[in-house]
Amino acid sequence: MLLVVAVIAAVVAAVKRPGAQADLRRIDRQNVLLITIDTLRADALSVYGGPARTPALDQLAADGVRFDFAHAHSVLTLPSHTSILTGQYPYEHGIRDNSGYRVAADTRTVSTLLKQAGYATSAFVAAFPLTARFGLNVGFDRYDDQFGDPNAPADFNMSERPASSVVPLARTWIAGAKGPWFSWVHVFDPHAPYRPPSPFDSEYVGKPYYGEVAAVDAALAPLLASLRAAPTPTLVIVTGDHGEGLGEHGEEAHGIFAYESTLRVPLIIAELGGSASAGSSWLASFRERTGEVSSVAARHVDILPTILDAIGQPVPTGLPGRTLLPAAERTAQAPARLTYFEAMSGMLNHGWAPLTGVVSGREKFIELPIPERYDLATDAHELVNLMGREPARDRALTAMLAQFASSLPGERATETADAAARLRALGYASGQAPVKAQYTEDDDPKRLVELDQKIHRALEAFSAGRMVEAEDLYKQVIDRRPDMAIAYRHIALIEWQAGNAATAIAVLQRALAKGVTEPRTIAQLGEYLSDVGNVADALKLLEPLGRAATADADTLNVLGITYARAGRSGDARRVFERLLVLLPGSSAPYENLGVLALQQGDLVAARQQFDRAVALAPTSSRAHAGVGAVAMQAGDQATAFAAWTRAVQLDAANFDALFSLGVNLSRVGRASEARPYLEQFQRTAPPALYGAQLREVARLLQ
Repeated sequence: MLLVVAVIAAVVAAVKRPGAQADLRRIDRQNVLLITIDTLRADALSVYGGPARTPALDQLAADGVRFDFAHAHSVLTLPSHTSILTGQYPYEHGIRDNSGYRVAADTRTVSTLLKQAGYATSAFVAAFPLTARFGLNVGFDRYDDQFGDPNAPADFNMSERPASSVVPLARTWIAGAKGPWFSWVHVFDPHAPYRPPSPFDSEYVGKPYYGEVAAVDAALAPLLASLRAAPTPTLVIVTGDHGEGLGEHGEEAHGIFAYESTLRVPLIIAELGGSASAGSSWLASFRERTGEVSSVAARHVDILPTILDAIGQPVPTGLPGRTLLPAAERTAQAPARLTYFEAMSGMLNHGWAPLTGVVSGREKFIELPIPERYDLATDAHELVNLMGREPARDRALTAMLAQFASSLPGERATETADAAARLRALGYASGQAPVKAQYTEDDDPKRLVELDQKIHRALEAFSAGRMVEAEDLYKQVIDRRPDMAIAYRHIALIEWQAGNAATAIAVLQRALAKGVTEPRTIAQLGEYLSDVGNVADALKLLEPLGRAATADADTLNVLGITYARAGRSGDARRVFERLLVLLPGSSAPYENLGVLALQQGDLVAARQQFDRAVALAPTSSRAHAGVGAVAMQAGDQATAFAAWTRAVQLDAANFDALFSLGVNLSRVGRASEARPYLEQFQRTAPPALYGAQLREVARLLQ
């Protein structure tokens, strides 16, 4: 007996030595679970030596293999996830930022390939940058991207949801899946702002980011436990889409730089349940509990080939990644894996220099006007720029980067105002900075990171309602960099919402005088001019934008409304009908056509258009207001009052509906009912736009 104990002890000691190997095997048609944790630094998890307590993911690493040198190819959510799902670099799949890009409907992804192989497919995403509108829903039987109450007013729709809401949805779907399945579960909690739930809020006082990471681990634990106990095997892959700066190199969040704090991610692969563990010997089970640690340069583009290899499906030719399933691919003797990366947000949104780079072995090269080279083996935090010290190494890494057929991002679409607002609420600034023929050291993000900090602080202040603080920060940005369109646009928006129309217009006119040519800024100025009655000048700005084949929906919407205000009903109708094609399923074109018909006295056509709008968007305040206007002109007071009341409930800032409701109730002798609406209008309507109406309301309230 003592001999047996001694043998077991020796075996356990042996398998705990460095070099333990995970038992990853090809299992035809096994299930596949892909978990992506947004904004997850590699050094956050306790199994990576980090401060977040993550027992569930630690155990997963003990069941499989943990890669300690894995990298993303982009430092933003949408492009990074597109690389994970397609197995392509950003310049190959074309998604270079969180806004303005769409994954093509015919794109080959892990979901389309597994669906073709007979898998049931599902995705459960936790934040707006991954909603179906951006195209990653291709190939999924179910793509769950619902946040909050779908019938709530737009102002109250959330742009994210916690892991504690997302994971149970995935568990329910998995439990009911028939045959082999693939599910992608995305959680967003570690993304700023950091607000960990109880008890992690008190456990991680002063370190809320790590509290969010620990909360995610707790939310994932039941899902991983159920798979471990399942009779059928499941390949589980966990990674982060990118990391978080947390102040390193002056970057609080992510998106501008591509240092290891935002580029290096965790990657864990294990096979759970069923024959993945049931057939293992007692000795193999000891090995599995220790886990394998691989130091190969794993990449996001390796995930798709690994999944296909693990389920016995062929890997398409032409993909840049390689499977990580065979043990030989995870050792120091494996062929080298060169890693491409980029950060294009600064260029696209601010007009700063584009950033590309490469990791070869433990050397890293960042191409910028002020280039950088680091030895990550001795300088993990990238504090010593070696560029220029060994010209031969500089040239070699520059040549390695040149092997990739990367190009600058092409023209991108302008997101709708609603999409831009949702991205802004998550801290993502969007713009349309023109591409420069040459970028200088003054455009290097290292010299401009302070401005990025101010923009993020301004976005946070704006979202929290601290408008004075936000405007002051944006003014500081303009003082340093007069071509920053986003600062002008947001200052103008703040002033406009405060009722200072003349100031808002002056801000945007100053932007154009400073050389800002961004279409969104020009369109915003055109919209404000139109709203204050300066239709002629508005059309001078809007018509050239509207003639472009790439004109965005918001610009066309404003152009059509301005045509209608100018009495050019035919031009207005043509623009609104163009929007019907551009925005299938949107209520806005029908609302505009309803207003146009109402102006022409065609009550039947107007009611038809507004009814269509309500059917498409039951929470559209403007659609209900239109129904009210038609009903009042038709003599149906009851319907009019009901529709206007609903419009005001949905949007308290619908001043036209608020005015119509209060004034018309007063005119029919229902003064007591009218008074709250009239007082609300008097208190909130901007005088610059509603001067005459405010005078009438003041008279009625006497």
